[in-house]
Amino acid sequence: MSAYASEPTVVSFGEDVLERMVRAVEKVRERLRRATAALEEAGIPYAIVGGNAVAAWMSKVDPGAARNTVDVDVMVNRRDFGAAKRALTGAGFHHRELLGVHMFLDGPEGRPRDAVHLLFAGEKVRQHYVEAAPDLKLTDTHEAFRILGFEPLVRMKLTSFRRKDQVHLLDMIEVGLLDRSWLDRLPSELAGRLQELLDNPDG
Repeated sequence: MSAYASEPTVVSFGEDVLERMVRAVEKVRERLRRATAALEEAGIPYAIVGGNAVAAWMSKVDPGAARNTVDVDVMVNRRDFGAAKRALTGAGFHHRELLGVHMFLDGPEGRPRDAVHLLFAGEKVRQHYVEAAPDLKLTDTHEAFRILGFEPLVRMKLTSFRRKDQVHLLDMIEVGLLDRSWLDRLPSELAGRLQELLDNPDG
C-alpha cells in the first residue's frame, strides 16, 4: 500500500443536525397547512403550485421520490388578493412585495426564501413566458388542501423551465407520470422542452 494512502474520512452528523433537517421539513408543512387553512376559512379559491404540488402528485405514485421544498407557492385570483392578504396576515404571516412578487413572511423575522409566495391565476408569472398561469378551476384535492391539476402543473413547469423546474419534470418522467405520449398534448415550444428532457434525462 502506498505510504500516501489514507483511510477514508467518515463524517458524523450529530443527532441535533438530523433533528434540524427533519424540523425544517416539518416547518414547511406547517406553513403550508396554516396558509391553506386560512384561505379555506376565508372562502378564497386557491391552489398550491410549485414544488409542494409536484411533491403531492409524486407521492400518489412513489412517496419516496417526492422532493422537499423550502417555500410555499399559492395561486389565487387577482381579484381576491385583498381578501387573501387579510387571511394570511391574520394567520401570522407578514406581507412584503419584492421585485413585483407578493410574499408572506413567516413572522417578522421570516426570510423570503421560506415565505408563502403568491401567483395570480390567468396571468404570466414573467412577461416573456410562453403561457399564462392556468385557471383555478383546474385543481385537485390532496390531504386537506387544494393543489393544481397535474396537466396544468406540467405546463407551468415547462413554461418556467428553470433548473429546478427541469429537475421536477425529470422526477415526473422517472416515476412514469410523464412520457412521450404527452408531446402531442402540448404546444410546440413546450413539447420541444419536454422532448429535450426525454431525449437527454442525464443532462
